[in-house]
Amino acid sequence: MEVGLLGIIGIAVLVAVAVLSRRVGVAAPLILVVVGIGLSFVPGVPSFSIPDEWILTGILPPLLYAAAIKTPVTDFRRNLTPIVSLSVALVVVSALATGLLLHVLLPGLGLPAAIALGAVISPPDAVAATSIGRRLGLPPRLLTVLEGEGLVNDATALVLLRSAIAASAGALSGVGSAVADFAFAVVVAVLVGYVVGVVTVLVRAKLDDPVLDTAISLAVPFVAFIPAEELGASGVLAVVVAGIYTGHRSASHLDARARISDNVNWRTVQFLLENGVFLLIGLEVRSLLQNIDESLLTVGQTVQIGLLATLVLILIRFVWVFPLVLLMRRLPSRAERRTFQLRRGLARLRQQEHLDGRQERRKRALTRLYARRQADLDLERREGFGWKGATVLGWSGMRGVVTLAAAQSLPSSFAYREQLVLIAFTVAVATLLVQGSTLPALIRVLRIEGIDVGTDREESATLFDELRREGLRVLEDPQAVVGEDVPVDDDVLDRVRMETGMRSEVEWEKARLSEQKLVRSPHRQYRDLRLAVLEAERQALLAARARGTYSSRVLARAQRILDVEETRLRPRSG
Repeated sequence: MEVGLLGIIGIAVLVAVAVLSRRVGVAAPLILVVVGIGLSFVPGVPSFSIPDEWILTGILPPLLYAAAIKTPVTDFRRNLTPIVSLSVALVVVSALATGLLLHVLLPGLGLPAAIALGAVISPPDAVAATSIGRRLGLPPRLLTVLEGEGLVNDATALVLLRSAIAASAGALSGVGSAVADFAFAVVVAVLVGYVVGVVTVLVRAKLDDPVLDTAISLAVPFVAFIPAEELGASGVLAVVVAGIYTGHRSASHLDARARISDNVNWRTVQFLLENGVFLLIGLEVRSLLQNIDESLLTVGQTVQIGLLATLVLILIRFVWVFPLVLLMRRLPSRAERRTFQLRRGLARLRQQEHLDGRQERRKRALTRLYARRQADLDLERREGFGWKGATVLGWSGMRGVVTLAAAQSLPSSFAYREQLVLIAFTVAVATLLVQGSTLPALIRVLRIEGIDVGTDREESATLFDELRREGLRVLEDPQAVVGEDVPVDDDVLDRVRMETGMRSEVEWEKARLSEQKLVRSPHRQYRDLRLAVLEAERQALLAARARGTYSSRVLARAQRILDVEETRLRPRSG
């Protein structure tokens, strides 16, 4: 009963804080940490100490999967250089640097154990940064880099942590063994995640029951995580690979109901897990302070070391980010040379009058590759990073979920074990409260411009024009759809043409008209009238249900139909 009551109270706190954060303009993770710390010292509130395996095995896989399925493969590929640099190289450098610092500051702490703690505090959590960035309108590319870093750096840190723990126990003979162990964990994890993604997508594509599809969807992160861990690889990385593959293939392999269900279910899971963990960070502070053996190192000294480690991590990130951005600014010139060489090769093929089958296939492949590279180059020029973006990227190094869980997984045989956990929590709380609370002000001061709404609307309208043209080609031969023996009514064709073109017209209206003018637009009038009709139908449905003249299953089906229609007509937020 007590666990259930705590769960209800926790969900109520999460929802209340989410509503409050939107009104006051402060990211929910920051408020939740403060609320958790305050609640931990309230008399009567039990001490919280969540086992690390609950978070690493039960919370982290679905949390990362929920983020991975929303990550566009194209955006991830285009930003692979900064993502790999931040999520792999920077994590390793940060872990080694802070490990050396802790090895010097804590006599008796072995270097492998110090590097293990360095791995714990090295990976930033992108949740707080991206929630602030979306609200304040950071450029999409900057958000993509932050999200991509948050997906991969957890795997790097946990693999490095495992190798450091093994080295401290004498299981690894040297640097070469550690590197080989790291490479094995990555390669096997990628293979496991890819196989799980392929198999589960194929299975889900054959199901016609949303309930069964949802059940499999909820199991996928664990199906990827557990085998990878059993093989000695990174379960976290396997989950990320499976999630990215599933998100990419869902558009071509899964039906619309599965995609809508996935979106709603995983947004809910992500909301509860993300915010719940930040609340736990605060709630565990009291129990941490109570477990410290001050004869080894006092709480005050431990917190000071944690703050020093925080400062070192911030400095390392800035020192790393600015040269990285300078490198990225040089990428377009290299891409231009490669694109030019590709264009020359494609031009030579096009000049040949007679091509065999192999040459035709090569020509088509080069045409697709050239179009993709040209689009990548255009994006690089349009959304290149500057010193402002580098500053925000450098200041977005808040720690969170992995630091919380991994700190508690440190072996009890480590010297200063409780102090090490408190150091990790100090880094997490300090970065969340200091960097997280000042990041909005930094974005405003730098006047970073985010999405250009007008450009987005024009691009959206152009896309719908292209979709409409291809869609209307089907109506050139309607008999192929309905059957050769079925006469097709001209009014039906006209109605299909009209509704097919409506989306494109609506997008162009949005691109050309201000919001005030849009209120009087034909589409807005149509939508308002249609919603009014739906509301009248809904009231009639409620009256019919009250009379009891129809069966409940018929009423439920009518309710679902009205809900789908209303959802289609309601303007989407964001």
